[in-house]
Amino acid sequence: MTTDQTVQNGPVNLLKAWRLHLWVFILTCVAEMIGSVSVPLGFATITIFPLVWGMLFGAAVGLVSTRVATPVSLRRPDVQAATIVIQAAVIMFVAKQSLLVGPLIPKLLSSGWALCFQEIGHFFGTVLLALPLALLLGIKREAIGSTFSVGREQNLAIIGERYGLNSPEGRGVMAEYITGTVLGALCVSIVASCIASSRLFNPLALAMASGVGSGSMMAAAAGAVAAYAPARDTTEILGFAAASNLITTTVGTYFTLLVSLPFTVFLYRVLEPRIGRFRQGAARVTPTTAGTIVQEDGPLPFSSLVLITATVSIMTLLLGNWITYDVAPWAAMTGALCIILTGLAGEGLHRLVPLRIPSVLWVTMLGMALTAPYWPGARWFAACTQHVNFLAIVTPLLTYAGISLTRDIPAFRQLGWRIVVVSLSANAGTFIFAALIAQFFI
Repeated sequence: MTTDQTVQNGPVNLLKAWRLHLWVFILTCVAEMIGSVSVPLGFATITIFPLVWGMLFGAAVGLVSTRVATPVSLRRPDVQAATIVIQAAVIMFVAKQSLLVGPLIPKLLSSGWALCFQEIGHFFGTVLLALPLALLLGIKREAIGSTFSVGREQNLAIIGERYGLNSPEGRGVMAEYITGTVLGALCVSIVASCIASSRLFNPLALAMASGVGSGSMMAAAAGAVAAYAPARDTTEILGFAAASNLITTTVGTYFTLLVSLPFTVFLYRVLEPRIGRFRQGAARVTPTTAGTIVQEDGPLPFSSLVLITATVSIMTLLLGNWITYDVAPWAAMTGALCIILTGLAGEGLHRLVPLRIPSVLWVTMLGMALTAPYWPGARWFAACTQHVNFLAIVTPLLTYAGISLTRDIPAFRQLGWRIVVVSLSANAGTFIFAALIAQFFI
């Protein structure tokens, strides 16, 4: 690890990064005040959410302030600290997600075989279509992060813990997230419209394929499918799409970590020497050794972890939850505390139990268990945590992520338009392959 990459993980260093936290607070506030903005394109609409504004503003401020010396300008250690913050704060996001899923476990168990097996298409469709294309375009290890999934929040957590967000794989998944967030819904909507208009597929198969693991993408794809189906089938199509999206969101955390990511790494090792070398003069970024885990001076001290989750929680309650969703901070404090304790408990189990189980899985299993409708306390946990909006947590988290991207701007410039093409191919691939498998089982 080079001197430039080394960051002290102690709580003192995170406290000294007061400029970082101040800028994230300000930018998150601005992003939430702007709110969601819809941009009509005639045949479709792109919606930019506060979390996207936060990431874009963070990247812009990080890029400018590190080059302009003022008392409140971000320093290089601040940008480096942002990477540590996001990797730790993401457990709060995972905890909230798992607490949402618990009450819906009975619906998952009642899903049909077609709904279950088509998920294989979601997880492998991205790799099989997008990875060869990425290699042909000259993208190297960034291709792993940008093609092993559609790059949603839980996938940021997986890559962040496995490789580090400052690695080539981390840059790939972040690029996939940015492209997918802004253009993903439009992409799957167009693909779904083209396939549905052909009348070659059962509308229910296309509805299942719409559940790619993103709420906005699912809604866009399912709406396009419903437009070509009889009006009486609209409710059923939307219901199947929602169920598929639920399975992708829940099972996906396990499947992408244990199956999709290892499969992508294996396929990369097989294909890169064969088709990657054919692109002469391709931009190359220094690779990370395959299979290694990038860490910053060892595990983050638990005291720093508590500090980070508390900071993100305060921003969530004061900004997104209050400004955008009109929930007073005092009304959601208990729920925020439950989310923090769930995340910290999962991280604690990861460190104490002598099993090689990632903290993301510990947090997910614990959160689902706390809200599963099989014990009396589940309703209380669900009622408390429902006051903390899911997206309100993501906005400050991705603002930190935007600032952390500053150090990787040269790499993104090297990837350029190629990563956009690969990202959209991954989004299209997950829909197409899932539709093929669902059609077979219906």
